[in-house]
Amino acid sequence: MSDVLNLAPPIPAPRAGQRFTFSGLIGSADAALIAQNALRYRDKFSVMVIFCAQAQEAQRLLEEIPAFAPQLKTRLLPDWEILPYDHFSPHQDLVSERLATLYELLNGSCDIVLVPVTTALQRLGPPGFLSGHTFFFRQGDKLNEAALKLQLQQAGYDPVSAVMRPGEYSIRGGLFDLFPMGSNLPYRLDLFGDEIEQIRAFDPDTQRSLYPVKEIRLLPGHEFPFDDASRTAFRGRWREVFEGDPAKTGVYRDVSQGTLPAGIEYYLPLFFEHTATLLDHLPANALVITTENIEANCRQHWHEIQLRYEQYRVDKTHPLLPPNTVFTP
Repeated sequence: MSDVLNLAPPIPAPRAGQRFTFSGLIGSADAALIAQNALRYRDKFSVMVIFCAQAQEAQRLLEEIPAFAPQLKTRLLPDWEILPYDHFSPHQDLVSERLATLYELLNGSCDIVLVPVTTALQRLGPPGFLSGHTFFFRQGDKLNEAALKLQLQQAGYDPVSAVMRPGEYSIRGGLFDLFPMGSNLPYRLDLFGDEIEQIRAFDPDTQRSLYPVKEIRLLPGHEFPFDDASRTAFRGRWREVFEGDPAKTGVYRDVSQGTLPAGIEYYLPLFFEHTATLLDHLPANALVITTENIEANCRQHWHEIQLRYEQYRVDKTHPLLPPNTVFTP
């Protein structure tokens, strides 16, 4: 495998502000170059962040880099796979993957993060949101059912009869099923009284237990808070930003009633006093790589954002935040 890696030209040890450009990379040579240098400078940079011109390119690198360096932990920060200002919300699996990647980036537990340009332009919650809304369940912990339900509700998890996808939970007697955001499998907590006696992963299709674990991590159910205080802040900021009677808009009414309307992601800034960019989530010693055509694709995507804003802003029953509030120009 080292012979394969040595086919890629090494990057000299970069210093702050330096730039290097490589051209003529064919096939998987870019994946080999990334893998080689991520290994070479693993002790000098906390993470390598690769901004990709297209989502397909990021997905390809996600699949190819492990072939050259399986010991590296490579993660994707996917986009929402919806058009700007769509009245749809991203699939829960995508939100789950995004939250998991952001959490690992925050905690320095990944080596490479791949970011499509469409993701890079989206504004995010501040880094402290994830750290302040993530908690753990461990074998032997004490649980209070009423407090637990409230905690899950505030974290944005949905109660269901059978847990099937991330962001859902179910409580049946002494069994507590939970599918954490960022997890590949749901978990079943066996309770003895108010104590967690055992935690087991299970298959959501067959509902059969798979293997025991000692601890599970619970990320928030969304990329923004949705507890009572956050909804109150949302309503206050809405009235500051938009004119007219807010009760006539479906988004405002739904949030006030504790319901998440489709497309709520494009109102993310109203849940926070200040939003952040992806760069705010990166450590100071991150190594940043951009792929070919990144600037042209940035300009093209920004143009599409502005066109869709002008197209949909005429609907007074569904007012929109301006592009420079939701995205990073």
